[in-house]
Amino acid sequence: MKKTIHKANTRGLANHGWLKSYHTFSFARYQNPERMNFGMLRVLNDDLVQPNMGFGTHPHKNMEIISIPISGALSHKDSMGNKRAIEVGEVQVMSAGTGVTHSEFNDSKTEPTNFLQLWIFPEQDDVAPYYNQKKFPVEDRKNKFQTVVAPRDKQIKGALPIHQQAYISLIDLDENFEIDYELKNGAYFFLIEGAVLVADEKLEERDAVGIEDVEKVIVKATKNSKLLVVDVPMI
Repeated sequence: MKKTIHKANTRGLANHGWLKSYHTFSFARYQNPERMNFGMLRVLNDDLVQPNMGFGTHPHKNMEIISIPISGALSHKDSMGNKRAIEVGEVQVMSAGTGVTHSEFNDSKTEPTNFLQLWIFPEQDDVAPYYNQKKFPVEDRKNKFQTVVAPRDKQIKGALPIHQQAYISLIDLDENFEIDYELKNGAYFFLIEGAVLVADEKLEERDAVGIEDVEKVIVKATKNSKLLVVDVPMI
């Protein structure tokens, strides 16, 4: 078993006033040659957007982009004609493919928005851009893994498709609950809140561990916890 440990306080930080963004991997002005990616997972940003602020229209190309709100809501508008808000409980996917532009904005006048944004390298470049979002029932991830994103050619019922052999799961764990996670590739465990043990590695809020070269690991919550798992090819 190979472990890659990323403690929350080792992440890069960009504080723009209107935006506070923690970068698990090298991004923008945060560049760390030892923190470029975990397999096909290229970006995991933990963004806090202040009220009435947001990201202006900007381009993406050949990247699978997944957004997961933690608190608040984020309005989305893109060059494909989509104009929607994503809220807590929803997951958004966007295959940038041949190219797309979009903007993201916190419409609240009083409350900040916190969301995770992941970038995953696609297995095929220059696909037609694609967008979707979906609300996932919270009860379906109570002490069990809820797959919210899966490969387009190996679909899991209800999961949003992307152009990569990658799976994204969420789980809400009760204190002292224990469960096995069976790896498909390498798995990156990012703790949203709480405290857990993953393969005997202690994680606290916003800590993460990447696991490779093993078929399954034991996940045990030492507090009520919310955990994100990103299972991606390592090459």
